[in-house]
Amino acid sequence: MKSKTAAEKPEPRVQSGVSLFTDFDIYLFKEGNHYRLFEKLGAHLMTVNGVSGTYFAVWAPNAKTVSVVGDFNFWNPESHPLLSRWDGSGIWEGFIPGIEAGTLYKFHIDSNFNGYRANRGDPFAYFWEEPPKTSPIVWNLDYEWQDQQWMSVRKEKNKLSAPISIYEIHLGSWRRKKDDQPFSYREMAPELADYINKMGFTHVEFLPIMEHPFYGSWGYQTTGYFAPTSRYGTPQDFMYLIDYLHQQGIGVILDWVPSHFPGDEHGLAYYDGTCVYEHSDPRKGFHPDWKSFIFNYGRNEVQGFLLSSAIFWLEKFHIDGLRVDAVASMLYLDYSRKNGEWIPNTFGGRENLEAIAFLKKFNEEVYKAFPDVQTIAEESTAWPMVSRPVYVGGLGFGMKWNMGWMHDTLTYMNKNAIYRKYHHHELTFSMLYAFTENYVLPLSHDEVVHGKGSLANKMPGDDWQKLANLRLLLTYQFLHPGKKLLFMGAEFAQWTEWSHDHALEWHLTQWDRHSGIQLLVKDLNRIYKQYPALHELDFDGRGFEWMDCNDWENSVLTFVRKGTEPDQVILVACNFTPVPRLLYRVGVPLAGYWEEVLNSDAKEYGGGGVGNAGGVNSEEVTWFGRDQSVLITLPPLAITVFKYRKE
Repeated sequence: MKSKTAAEKPEPRVQSGVSLFTDFDIYLFKEGNHYRLFEKLGAHLMTVNGVSGTYFAVWAPNAKTVSVVGDFNFWNPESHPLLSRWDGSGIWEGFIPGIEAGTLYKFHIDSNFNGYRANRGDPFAYFWEEPPKTSPIVWNLDYEWQDQQWMSVRKEKNKLSAPISIYEIHLGSWRRKKDDQPFSYREMAPELADYINKMGFTHVEFLPIMEHPFYGSWGYQTTGYFAPTSRYGTPQDFMYLIDYLHQQGIGVILDWVPSHFPGDEHGLAYYDGTCVYEHSDPRKGFHPDWKSFIFNYGRNEVQGFLLSSAIFWLEKFHIDGLRVDAVASMLYLDYSRKNGEWIPNTFGGRENLEAIAFLKKFNEEVYKAFPDVQTIAEESTAWPMVSRPVYVGGLGFGMKWNMGWMHDTLTYMNKNAIYRKYHHHELTFSMLYAFTENYVLPLSHDEVVHGKGSLANKMPGDDWQKLANLRLLLTYQFLHPGKKLLFMGAEFAQWTEWSHDHALEWHLTQWDRHSGIQLLVKDLNRIYKQYPALHELDFDGRGFEWMDCNDWENSVLTFVRKGTEPDQVILVACNFTPVPRLLYRVGVPLAGYWEEVLNSDAKEYGGGGVGNAGGVNSEEVTWFGRDQSVLITLPPLAITVFKYRKE
């Protein structure tokens, strides 16, 4: 075949010599210390020498060739090849003129191994097609934020001594429109903000909104670590939702999943025909329960990928906190594995040293860049010092979910009241370790799925007792030391188990017994924020004192919560049986009037209205080592709350 003359040769479609990387960027990338890779890798709209287009860059260290395919070139892998950088970084890059926002694209990778060829998604894409479609979309993140007031005060809102009451929500099933379609991000904004403020929660926590192919994973099988799911709108639409919540004084926490990822071909698994993001040995790189892949935390470039994802949400979306999913599965090499199915570390132990180092690095870098946010660990074991600083040997998280409290309390509450006295220790045990971590008390989505039933239906007895027990449980949660988290639907006693395919049973709130529980949660949020004794020392043993933890025969607990000032004292009396206790004597630390500020048996909450006529005066009667005591009425399956008032 006759070769073409220079004049006949087509103009190159990919311009070389254009790069967003400096030598220092590459150095940081190789060291695992580049935390803003989203500014370098991926697809970036830009202008070069007066020509607009898109710069593409992807990490594929074991690729033979990489090209950009999309609707602009009829998905032709020969049309727009990228160039491999000379520095051994494994990065392929190039600038393509004329590529505009909204263009569909993928990276076509021809591997050096096994003859693997495939069109792969962009790990750093800002926006994806709505599933089940799988193409990334060239996009920018331009947005004019209006939340300056919130950002200036959120350090106070997020500090450990602040009242933090979190409403956990799945965006697609909180509310739905009349045609049973989910709200968009923008449609959700005023609805959600009004409800959160009406109920008094301080923060909302979204189940993972990062792009995910399988809706039924609730976002926990993530493919797009830098993109909000397009099911509800664009990245700017999600920014609008966060912005709106911030303007209404509501903090936003995101679930973030650095523990595992799915094997969908447009995702991260076998990205360039080899194990790039996951560990190559399935004993460390594949999760047997979730059938998903585990990140190779010992690889520097993977650390940079994950740390960049964390920084991305905090920086670009103004997120106020990250709740890290499944930390226990990261910490232990033998997590959910039998003997012979896992590889010991270099010291012969079961601890995943690379993951531990990554988590410490994650927390150090997040708090260095954003000292006014919080990181929260979902960690279900007794691993020490999860929420203690790295410099004292901790993992560095700000807070940790108290899975022990959740499990013991629900196990106890599930029992018929006649048997509860034999399990009294399940209530009191939590106070043996309550201040060893900065705990969040979770009644989360995990407790109302997979056949576990709703919180209301976990409770024993007839309908009246079920709802009384639920009021008791929720009140106990708000008065126990620790920050609060409640999954949507529990606040009005949804009867059925949560389904991600349907809206919550909002019609139940037309009935007094359900709207009454809604009112109770509203009032619990109010007193939790109103009285410093209930939040200032949530993580400090000085803020709690038993009055009597040993009345197992009557299934009664009495304790006080204390603030930093001597007269900031709240007395809490809990009756876990359906038997009212009249003239029940409780020792108190201070002489004076004890005003009843909340009673979960109040008629407006759906209870029987048994109470203490507004409060009681203490008497100079010694009781359990206290010089002063009070005689109170304990309503059935209820908690009464008293505020100290010096006469």
